[in-house]
Amino acid sequence: MRGARSGARKPKTDRPRRGMFRRKRVCRFCVDKIPYIDYKDVRMLIASIPERGKIQPRRLSGVCARHQRRLQTAIKRARQLALIPYVTE
Repeated sequence: MRGARSGARKPKTDRPRRGMFRRKRVCRFCVDKIPYIDYKDVRMLIASIPERGKIQPRRLSGVCARHQRRLQTAIKRARQLALIPYVTE
């Protein structure tokens, strides 16, 4: 019998599990009402890039979809103009 299991898993304790409280992230660009993400503003762009040099996804940065697209475009433009590095050493 392939794939037969010995039974359902039981929780280790009899207490009910509590879910983790997760704070809802709000887009920092929407809160500050920034109309345009400028590719020349290197300080703001570097805040969205971790030390590995990759662009952070929305679920980690907490940015809305519209500003994530604009942020990606600005980072890519700044990289092409050598304002920020592609990778860090």
